[in-house]
Amino acid sequence: MTLNNNLKINRDRLWDSLMEMAQIGPGVRGGNNRQTLTDEDAKGRKLFQKWCEAENLTMSVDTMGNMFFYRAGTDENADPVYMGSHLDTQPTGGKYDGVLGVLGGLEVMRTLNELNIKTKRPIVVCNWTNEEGTRFAPAMLASGVFAGIHEQDWAYDRTDAKGLRFGDELERIGWKGDEPVGERKIHSMYELHIEQGPILEIENKDIGVVTHGQGLWWLDVTLTGKEAHTGSTPMQMRKNASLGLGKMLQLVNDVAMAHQPDAVGGVGHINVYPNSRNVLPGQVVFTADFRSPDRAVLDGMKERFEREAKEIAADLGIGIEIEVSGHFDPVTFDEGCVKAIRDAAERLGYSHRNIVSGAGHDACWVNRLAPTAMIMCPCVDGLSHNEDEEITKDWAGAGADVLLHAVLETAQIAP
Repeated sequence: MTLNNNLKINRDRLWDSLMEMAQIGPGVRGGNNRQTLTDEDAKGRKLFQKWCEAENLTMSVDTMGNMFFYRAGTDENADPVYMGSHLDTQPTGGKYDGVLGVLGGLEVMRTLNELNIKTKRPIVVCNWTNEEGTRFAPAMLASGVFAGIHEQDWAYDRTDAKGLRFGDELERIGWKGDEPVGERKIHSMYELHIEQGPILEIENKDIGVVTHGQGLWWLDVTLTGKEAHTGSTPMQMRKNASLGLGKMLQLVNDVAMAHQPDAVGGVGHINVYPNSRNVLPGQVVFTADFRSPDRAVLDGMKERFEREAKEIAADLGIGIEIEVSGHFDPVTFDEGCVKAIRDAAERLGYSHRNIVSGAGHDACWVNRLAPTAMIMCPCVDGLSHNEDEEITKDWAGAGADVLLHAVLETAQIAP
């Protein structure tokens, strides 16, 4: 068999799988709340396991809860080609972020079985644990341990807002495997994902060929002021942590705007204590998020923010602590894998463009171990990490078609 534009996945079947998975951990507005290591996460894993085992795929689970489903190749000594993403979601997440990459990989397996296509290399579809990092920071935690970025014991000790440990919760839901993390061989990996931005839809492109990934600094900032009555405390005598927050929010924006067009910065996580209408806060905690595909720019943004934030705090007479809670360097994806994706899009007749991923993904860590690349499909209004996140069946199908072709080109169709 040769690769041609008639070889495609079953779009209806892929869509039905996405909709069925979305019934687990439903959100309040039609999205999903299936956070890492919750009971809902466990149920989503069981459904994925059921579907994969129906395709006669062999399951392995490592000690970080990463799930791997194996389809044999004709050369069992050859390293496998991987596909995958994540099933966990944000607290108010959509139905497609991450999930499309996992179930798109499953649909590739179903298509290969349905057409009785054999490959030289084995193929593996995987679900990486805790990509989102919303319950247990940092993001991409388990793929980070797999790639040797983080120590497993350190990851096990991550706690959520209630003080629950990652390692304890992994055992509680029954998904702590016995395979040593990071020991398996990988020839290459492809990750299908929604864009999480507006470019593909605006330009009417079917496929984003991801050439690079932005680097990231997450800086957890703790401001310490003095709790005091908002009505009876003279303005000049205040140690106002919330005023420091306001000035630093503007600083984050100024730092990012100084490095346009590619750099971004923002604050999405803020806690104010005691959070009372008539009490000046004694403490404010927030996370500054800086991203850029240029390492020098990324580090420069971090350094400027740290320097000027401390100056703001000193001027206001408040305390400040800055701690790094997440970081990864900009990523350049493998040229061979990128070419396989671009060739697949052209073979199938799908419009495409090169794109830089603005978000972190498990592929960014795996890229340190083996050749890796990403495929992106559009999402409506570029909206993601939001229950209103939406894509179309055709967008999902086109992305999975390209995934199928890229994987087959890399895994090699057996005679």
